[in-house]
Amino acid sequence: MDTVICGLQQVGVGVTNVVEAYNWYIKAFGVDFMATDAEGVAERMLPYTGGKPRPRRAVLGFNLKGGGGLEVWEPKNEIHPAPGPALPGDLGINAARVKAEDINKAYDHLCALDGAKVLGPVSTDPHGQRHFFIMDPYSNLFDIVEESYVFVNTGTPTGGMDGALIGVSDMDKSVAFYQRLLGLDKVLSDVTGNFKDLAVLNGGEGRFRRVKLCTSNNCEGPLGHIYGPYTLELIQALDRTPVKLFEGRWWGDPGFIQICLDIRNMEGIHARVKAMGSDFVCDGGDDFSMGDADGHFTYVVDPDDTMIEFVETTRIPVVKKLGISINLRGRDPHKSLPLILLKAMRFMRIKSIG
Repeated sequence: MDTVICGLQQVGVGVTNVVEAYNWYIKAFGVDFMATDAEGVAERMLPYTGGKPRPRRAVLGFNLKGGGGLEVWEPKNEIHPAPGPALPGDLGINAARVKAEDINKAYDHLCALDGAKVLGPVSTDPHGQRHFFIMDPYSNLFDIVEESYVFVNTGTPTGGMDGALIGVSDMDKSVAFYQRLLGLDKVLSDVTGNFKDLAVLNGGEGRFRRVKLCTSNNCEGPLGHIYGPYTLELIQALDRTPVKLFEGRWWGDPGFIQICLDIRNMEGIHARVKAMGSDFVCDGGDDFSMGDADGHFTYVVDPDDTMIEFVETTRIPVVKKLGISINLRGRDPHKSLPLILLKAMRFMRIKSIG
C-alpha cells in the first residue's frame, strides 16, 4: 500500500470552555460541520499528560468551503494556562492559518465580530500572499490568508484551516525535517530581515528568517478534496532567545497543541520516521475510537518538540442519526470518496453546540 499524506486534517487548540470556544469558532471561521464530539479519558498520551490519564472533551469541526478542521480540546481537571500570547518565533505553533477566498470580506467580517481583535490592516507576506492577523477571545493568534481554493460554497467569509506558523530554533534543520517527513517539496519563500506584516504583533519588530513550504501533492485520499492545499510557514527569531510554548505544560492545555495530517498507511509513515532516526512518541494503536469515528493516531515531534499528529481514519460517520458510516479500510489510498457524498455533508451543518 502506498504511503499518502492526504492533507492537513486539523489544527488542535486547547481551551477552558469547549462549548463557548467552539460556538465562537463557528461564528468566526464557519467550522459548522461537526465531525466528532467526544468526552472521555486521554489514556494513550501519558508521556504528555503528567503520566496519568486525563479526562477531556474534544470537538472537531470543519468548514466545508475547504480546508483543514479545527479540533477544540477542554481538559476536565488540572489545567496549566499559557504564560501569555506567543511571540513570533517562540518554539511551537505561533498561529493557525485560515483560508479566505476574499480577504477583504473576511477582514470586514472579523472586524465586526465580538471577541475578535483584528491586529492591523491587510498586508502582504514575503511570498506575496495577502493576509492579516487576529487574536481570538482566548489569546490565540490566527493568520487569515487569501487562498482561492473552494470545495463547497458555504457562504461563509472564510474557509477552513490552511496550515500554521511554527516557531523554530534552527531553520535549516527544521526545513529538512518537514520536507522529508511531510513531503513539503516546494519552498515558496525564504527571506531574512525585518517584516512590516509582523510589526502589528507583540514582538514582531525584530529580525527573523521565514520559510514558507507546501507540497505539490494535494487533494489525495478519501477526504483530500475537503482539505485542499495547505502551507506551513516556519519562523526563526534571530535577535532574541525564543521560549518553548508548552514547556512545563501538558498536551491539551490552553493554546495550539498540534498540527494533524490525514494519512493512508501508518506503517509506511512509521518507516519514514524511523529512517529519519526518530520514532513515534505516542502510538494510539489501530483500535482507537473518538465519538463516531475510528482510526489509528500517532505523534512525532519536530526538532523543537512541536507535536505533529498522524491520523489514519478507518471509519467516518455520514448520517449520524441513522448510524450510517463509511469503512475506509482497503480503499485506494489516492482515491477520493464520491464528490456527491462529500458535498452532501453541507446538509449536516450545525448552528451551535451545548
